[in-house]
Amino acid sequence: MHRTRSKRHPRSRATAAAGAAVLLAALGLATPATAAPAQSPDDVSATALAQIATLQGIKAGASKTESKVDSKLLVRQKLQSGRLTANALPALQQGAGATTVVDIRATKVTPDLISALTKAGAGVRAVSDHYASVRAELPLAAVSTIAARADVKRVEAADEAMTQRELAVPNVPQESKQQKAARIQGELQKALSDKTKMRAQAGAVTSEGDRAHNADLARQQFGVTGVGVKVCALSDGVDSLATSQAKGELPPQVDVIPGQEGAGDEGTAMLEIIHDLAPNASLGFASAFNSDASFADNIRALRFDRHCDVIVDDVIYFKESPFQDWIIAQAVNDVTANGALYFSSAGNEGNVADGTAAHWEGDFVDSGKHVGKFAGTAHNFAGTGGSQIFEPISDASSAGVPVTLHWSDPLGAASDDYDLYLLNRAGQVVDFSQDVQDGTQDPYEILGTPAFGGSGLRLAIVKYSGQDRYLSLSALRGRFSDSSDGLKAYNTPGVTVGHSAAKDAFSVAAAPAAAAFGRALEPGDPPNPAGPYPGSFSSASKAERFSSDGPRRVFYRADGTPITPGNVSSTGGEVRAKPDLTAADGVTTSVTGFNPFFGTSAAAPHAAAIAALVLSGNPGLSPADVREALLATAVDIEAPGADNLTGKGILLADKVLAYTGASPQPLVQAQEPSVVPTDGGTALDPGDTAKVRLPVTNTGDGTAVSTSVVLTSPTPGVTITPRSKAYGTISPGQTGVNDFTVTVPVSQKLGQPVVLDAKVSFAGAYSPTTTSFSLQVGTPSPVVHDFAYAGAPVAIPDNSPVGASVSIPVSGIGQASKVALSVDGTTCGTDPTSTEVGVNHSYIGDLIGTLTSPSGQKATVFQRNGGNGHNLCQVVFTDSAATPFASVTGLDAPFTGTWRPVSPFGGMAGTAADGTWTFTVVDAAGGDDGFIRAVSLHVNGYAQPASSTTRPANVHPVISSGPVRPV
Repeated sequence: MHRTRSKRHPRSRATAAAGAAVLLAALGLATPATAAPAQSPDDVSATALAQIATLQGIKAGASKTESKVDSKLLVRQKLQSGRLTANALPALQQGAGATTVVDIRATKVTPDLISALTKAGAGVRAVSDHYASVRAELPLAAVSTIAARADVKRVEAADEAMTQRELAVPNVPQESKQQKAARIQGELQKALSDKTKMRAQAGAVTSEGDRAHNADLARQQFGVTGVGVKVCALSDGVDSLATSQAKGELPPQVDVIPGQEGAGDEGTAMLEIIHDLAPNASLGFASAFNSDASFADNIRALRFDRHCDVIVDDVIYFKESPFQDWIIAQAVNDVTANGALYFSSAGNEGNVADGTAAHWEGDFVDSGKHVGKFAGTAHNFAGTGGSQIFEPISDASSAGVPVTLHWSDPLGAASDDYDLYLLNRAGQVVDFSQDVQDGTQDPYEILGTPAFGGSGLRLAIVKYSGQDRYLSLSALRGRFSDSSDGLKAYNTPGVTVGHSAAKDAFSVAAAPAAAAFGRALEPGDPPNPAGPYPGSFSSASKAERFSSDGPRRVFYRADGTPITPGNVSSTGGEVRAKPDLTAADGVTTSVTGFNPFFGTSAAAPHAAAIAALVLSGNPGLSPADVREALLATAVDIEAPGADNLTGKGILLADKVLAYTGASPQPLVQAQEPSVVPTDGGTALDPGDTAKVRLPVTNTGDGTAVSTSVVLTSPTPGVTITPRSKAYGTISPGQTGVNDFTVTVPVSQKLGQPVVLDAKVSFAGAYSPTTTSFSLQVGTPSPVVHDFAYAGAPVAIPDNSPVGASVSIPVSGIGQASKVALSVDGTTCGTDPTSTEVGVNHSYIGDLIGTLTSPSGQKATVFQRNGGNGHNLCQVVFTDSAATPFASVTGLDAPFTGTWRPVSPFGGMAGTAADGTWTFTVVDAAGGDDGFIRAVSLHVNGYAQPASSTTRPANVHPVISSGPVRPV
C-alpha cells in the first residue's frame, strides 16, 4: 500500500525478468502442488523458489502503469484476465469478486478525477482534499485505467484499520445490517418506554474505572466535573448513541460531525466512559473508519472546526509508519501544536515481557540465501548468532492476522526495495507483498494470514534491491513463537507504532479495573491480572498481558528529513519513550457488546477524561503543564521507574488534581433574550424601541461573583441603553436576569436582523464569554410560498460522500422570515422501490439530509435517523414541530408527519431567500439505495409594518431572537 511510484531500475528489473522468464517458460506458469517440502525447517523448498520466481517475474516485468498498482491487485488482475494461471500459485490467497476497495493517492483530488472514477463504475467511499486521497470501490478491470492517469500516483489495496478493543469472546459471528438495526431499534424503544424510570436512574451504569482512578473522590473533593472542556472521540461509530442518551448514560447533546457517524458502537462506549468520569464536559465524535486520510481529516476537524480541547482515539491503520510521522500522526501534530491534548491507545499487540508479541525490529542481516532465485536475498533473523530466514507464527494466533513490514527509508522516497512472503509448512507461498520501491514510494509491505489460520506459517523478508536498512516486522494480534519443527521465534520490544507514538500524543496502556480478562490469550498462558475495584489502583496493579510495549525509534521528521543524517540503523534516529501512561480497561458500559469493555480502547478514554478534569479545574493550563502533572503523579507499576510497558505508571485523578491545584470554576453565558417592543406591537420594526430581557446562566462548578454584561451591536445605527449592567453573584445552576433598551434605526431593512453581542464578565478563568444573538426585524408574513423541485428522480449513490442533490429555485420573497422543508409524495408506503414517495430508500438510517440556502448557510435536516425504516413521504421539517426527527425508529416508517430538523432552520431567517436552494442526501453506509423524487421548500417573507395606532393596547408579545450563535 504505497503512495507513489514512477521510476524503475531498468538493469536489475530486466535481469530479473529475463531469468524469471526462462524459469516460467519451463514451468508453463505452473508449479507442482505436490512438490516435496524443504528438508530443513529453514530451507526454502523448490516449490517456494519457483513460486517466488513467478511473482518476481510479474514485478520485474511490470509496465510503468502496472508499477503504480499494488502488487496483490496486479496479480489478481492477471489471474482474472487469464494472463496468469491459478495453478502457478496453488496455495496463494486470492481476493474474490469483480470489484476491489482501493485508496487512490493523487497529486490533487479534482472533479475530473471523481468523474473518471464514476464513469469507470467506482463507488466513491471517502474523499480527502487535504491529503489528496480517494477511497473507492473500483472494478478490478478498471484499476489500470485509473492508475494510468497522470494525476494518480498510486492505486493501493485499501489501507485497513482496527480498534484496540480486546474481545472477551473471540470470533463472535457478526450481526447482519438488518439484525443490528432490529436490535438497536428494540433497545431504543425500551429506553424510550422506560424514560421516566431511566431519568430517575440517569447514569446508573458507571465504569469501574471511575472508582479505580479515584475520579469519584476527586470530583467530590475538588468540585470539578469537566465544565468548560470539550472532549471528542474517534472510533468506529456511534450506532447506539440515541439509546445511550435515552437511558441517561450520555447527555442530550453530543456533537457528531454529519456524515462521520460511522458504523459500530465502540465510539458510544468510549463516550460513556468519558461522561462517567467528567460528567459536565461537552462531547463530540467523528468516525476514524472511512479511510486513513479521512481519519486524519477528522482529527483536524474536531480541533479546528469543532473546537475540541481533548481528543482521544482507539484506532490503528496498518500503513502507519513506525519510523516517521505519516498523515495521521501529522494531523495529531497539527492539533497538539494548536493546544489540544491528544490521547491514543497504545495497542493490544502484546509485549516482550509477557511473551505475547509478534514484533521484531533491527538491522537487515544478509543470510546469503537467494530466496527469489534470481533477485534478492533473505534476511537472517538470527543475526550473528546463527542462521534463520524464517520467522514462525504460532498456530494459535495465525488466523486472519495482518503482517506489516516497514524499513528505514523516508516516506514517499523509498529507494531500497524489500519484499515480504508468507509460506506454509509444506513450502508453498500463501501470501506475499512485493511492491516496487525505486525512489518515490513508501517503505511498506503488507500481507495477511489465512482467515482460518494454518499450521506452521512462517514469514520471510527479502531484500530485492538496494541498501541494508533497519526493519520492523509485526504480525498484529498474532504471536511469534517457536515452531514444532524447530524454528526459533525472534521478538523485540517496540510494537507501538503510528500516531499513538507521536511525540506530543499520550500513548495509553491498559490495566484491569475489576475482574481479570476472561480467557487465555493462547492455550497454556498464565492467568490474566485482576483489578482493584471497588478499591483504587496502586503500585501493586498490573498491566494487561496483551498491552503493547515500546519504545519507538524514529528516523525521520514528519517532512522526511533525517534525524541523524547518514545513520538509519539501530544506532540512529531518536527514541521516544512510549507508552506514556496507563489507565483502566475491563469496565462496564450500557452499550451492548461492551460489558465488559477490555483493551487499550477502554484505557485511552479514561485517561482523556482525567485530563478533562485537570483542564476544567485549571482553565488555561498549558499542554506542557498538563503533561508534567499527569506524568509526575502517575503511580509506578510493573518494572521500577518508567518502563516500556506502562510508561510512567497508572493515573489517579485525585493526585493529578491536587498537583495542579484544581478548583471549581464558574462559567456564565448569556441565554436567548426575549424582546418586547415598547409600543405594544407584535414585531420589532424599523424605528422601534424594545425592552430586551437578557438572562445569563452559570453552568459551571463554582459561584460566579461580580458578574456583569456589556451588550453591544455591530449593526449600524442600533442604540443600546445601558451599555452594561451588573448581575452580581450567581450560584452554580442559577440564572440572573436584567433588562436593556434597544432601538432599531428607521433605516433598517425589513428582514435584516439586528445582531447583539453579549459579553459576560465574572471572577473566573473562563471569563469573559461572548455570545451573539439575532433579533428578527419586521413582521413575518403569514403567507407561505411553496417552491418544488421539478426535475427527474435523482439516484442516491450507495455509501458515497458525493451524495445526490436537487435544486429548488426561489424568487419574489426577499428576506426569509421562516423556512420549512417537505419531502413530498402522492401515496405513502414502505415499498422501497416505490415511485410515489418523496424519497424512496430501503434504509433511511443510512441517510444524511442537508439544506443549503443561496448564501451558503447549511442546516442538517436528518442525520442517520430511522434505522431500517423505508421511505420519506409527506413529511414536513420545521422548527415549530413538537418532536425531533432524531427520535424516530424503523417502526415509524414510512416517515410522515411534522418533525423538527436536526439543525434549526431559524439560522436562515433574515437571509436572502431568492436564489437557488439545494437539498442534498448522502448515503453513509453500504447495502441500500434509493432516489430523491419530490421535495418542496416553504418560505415566508416579511409584511410591511402596521401603523402603531392600529395595534392593540397593552399587548406585550415576546419575540423570539432566533438561534444562539456562540462566538
